[in-house]
Amino acid sequence: MTTRSSALECRFCRAPLRTSFVDLGMSPLCQTHIAPDQLADMEPFFPLHAYVCDDCHLVQLQEFVAPDSIFSEYAYFSSYSSSWVEHARRYAVMAADRFQLGAHSRVMEIASNDGYLLQHFVAAGIPVLGIEPAANVAKVAVERGVPTTVRFMGRDSAADIAREHGQADLLLGNNVLAHVPDLNDFVSGMKHLLAPGGTITMEFPHLLRLIEGVQFDTIYHEHFSYLSLVTVERVFAHHGLTLFDVEELPTHGGSLRIYARHAEDTVRPVGEQVHALREREIADGFLGSERYQGFGDRVRETKRKLLAFLIDAKSRGKTVVGYGAPGKGNTLLNYCGIRTDFLDFTVDANPYKQGKFTPGTRIPILAPEAIREAKPDYVLILPWNLKDEIARQADYIREWGGQFVVPIPEVTVF
Repeated sequence: MTTRSSALECRFCRAPLRTSFVDLGMSPLCQTHIAPDQLADMEPFFPLHAYVCDDCHLVQLQEFVAPDSIFSEYAYFSSYSSSWVEHARRYAVMAADRFQLGAHSRVMEIASNDGYLLQHFVAAGIPVLGIEPAANVAKVAVERGVPTTVRFMGRDSAADIAREHGQADLLLGNNVLAHVPDLNDFVSGMKHLLAPGGTITMEFPHLLRLIEGVQFDTIYHEHFSYLSLVTVERVFAHHGLTLFDVEELPTHGGSLRIYARHAEDTVRPVGEQVHALREREIADGFLGSERYQGFGDRVRETKRKLLAFLIDAKSRGKTVVGYGAPGKGNTLLNYCGIRTDFLDFTVDANPYKQGKFTPGTRIPILAPEAIREAKPDYVLILPWNLKDEIARQADYIREWGGQFVVPIPEVTVF
């Protein structure tokens, strides 16, 4: 489907956006959980419609809300996922060894959250600085001994940070590149903050895996961009940065970890992994428009299958609750129209969310212990990327014959 609109332009190359990727209707901001005294208040909804640029092939949303309205106070704390903290620990060990980091080095993380990753460098005696826009989250990082500055990343803030703290030998960011409305300002800032001979690593969900796995719930207003290697390589090159290595990771349903350096730093050649993945994406059609078409039809079919399961379960008198209140879960719930007529409640390990309600659908968010008390027949895992971790933590549902349900890419009961 092609949609003509001269008002829309690509956030990277400024070309007109004409091609629809998927339209998920109207949706609220995914991390604005509703307090009990706000239940009678009007809640803003915005179009959740992703487009693909025909020139640079960046899949993206429009910006309806400024980042400081979304991220200045944030409900997501990375440390509540033990598997994610372990992923961060393994990364820190690898990076310290590969880049020979020590007391003489400086590691900086953009969107450093609650210090879940930098704490491992601190423990190894490597100087760090967290760069985190959410003051409430940064406070937790500082309390655990991770120096953190509260700022958004961009050209101006990078210049300030470099002047105050020096440049980074390792500059990293996990799941932040997609959250940036102004890609050019952000990547330019990284270029200026990176020390000569330094390395940038970034992790982000891989668009190829999103399409293959019908992971439409990864799309929400806080995620402005959906990224392939060929597009990210073009964005970084535009700002004088060269991707020299890439890894494919299982995290978040399939992610990439890219390694970048200054373009003028030719000591490290572009590796075979980059060439191979680039060629794979090109062969898969990521430089043409047809690869992005038809995704909306597959999303609608996934929605119908999930609703059919829930309707059948409720018709048989079964009880269903949710596990988790993540951003992706709120896209799923709102797009599918799932409210308390299908889910009695959901639970989350983050006390910041407990006692509140999911945005849009107004499903109560309780502590995980509520599942043991309610003894539901089914537990719908909303952060399906953490299904193994959650299934281990809540394995006690087997005591009464309860089963887990994963909605993406197919409804799976186990």
